[in-house]
Amino acid sequence: MTPRHHCEAYSSAGEEEEEEEEEKNVSPSQRDEVIQWLAKLKYQFNLYPETFALASSLLDRFLATVKAHPKYLNCIAISCFFLAAKTVEEDEKIPVLKVLARDSFCGCSSSEILRMERIILDKLNWDLHTATPLDFLHIFHAIAVSTRPQLLFSLPRLSPSQHLAVLTKQLLHCMACNQLLQFKGSMLALAMVSLEMEKLIPDWLPLTIELLQKAQMDSSQLIHCRELVAYHLSALQSSLPLNSVYVYRPLKHTLVTCDKGAFKLHPSSISGPDFSKDNSKPEVPVRGPAAFHLHLPAVSGCKHTSAKRKVEEMEVDDLYDGIKRLYNEDSGSENVGSVCGTDLSRQEGHASPCPPLQPVSVM
Repeated sequence: MTPRHHCEAYSSAGEEEEEEEEEKNVSPSQRDEVIQWLAKLKYQFNLYPETFALASSLLDRFLATVKAHPKYLNCIAISCFFLAAKTVEEDEKIPVLKVLARDSFCGCSSSEILRMERIILDKLNWDLHTATPLDFLHIFHAIAVSTRPQLLFSLPRLSPSQHLAVLTKQLLHCMACNQLLQFKGSMLALAMVSLEMEKLIPDWLPLTIELLQKAQMDSSQLIHCRELVAYHLSALQSSLPLNSVYVYRPLKHTLVTCDKGAFKLHPSSISGPDFSKDNSKPEVPVRGPAAFHLHLPAVSGCKHTSAKRKVEEMEVDDLYDGIKRLYNEDSGSENVGSVCGTDLSRQEGHASPCPPLQPVSVM
């Protein structure tokens, strides 16, 4: 064999060894998948967000210390999750180990989880009380709300705790992105708070600089982190289905039933928001916590109904029907809509059970 062939053989053998070493290590995509799996377990067992944040932090610290084989990744992750639950949760909220191993479908037994738990504790020197990105998010959010009370003026429906819950959900999503592991937890939390303040208040930059100085962090890293966080959050919003909620306004629209029992909205004579061509929804949907869902029961068929409804159709006794007509409740549905094309607003004068008054002739 010539020296050239020897060199080619050595280079190919070296490449194969490198590929085998890569296969033995956990890849970034595998890490992201197992973090997303832990997030699902957090909702499945109804645990605190702090439990998930600590579990992912323990997992990243362990993987940075030890070269783990991918086949042990599920066992490592569920062990970190169990350690975090015992550290954060109340005693009655900690999942039973056998139930956790069974319902999580981790593929390992309770004894294997306990053995892996001991290995993790030894490698981390039994130090589990470390600050997570969620802890820094609580701190920065509290400072921002206290120093800028006008922060939530544009969100009157949200309290500070509800606003923090929204940011927490976004943070948990970002914690499953391996590209953000290059930043500290404090940097990730500050980037999220800074992006949120930019949307809510005009003087967000001075407050961001103030928080940056208090945390003693580099501004260039914050700019880079902000860009990555904004990218991942935009990908999250684009991947979610549209959550448009359309509000039914009785004074603006008319409710009409079709042949199959579905309900459609038609514009009335009163001015209101513009509707699309199919008259099924407005062009500008109402989003956010101020919108309310409207659940309308579907009916099996379309029946003509007068303002003076029959007792058999209402399925109430004669006494209740009489009281209802006594208080003139049948006319309460005016301006709400028409049923099968019969406009109830036109029957306003015939809603009362009393006969119409006749003019008195003067003798």
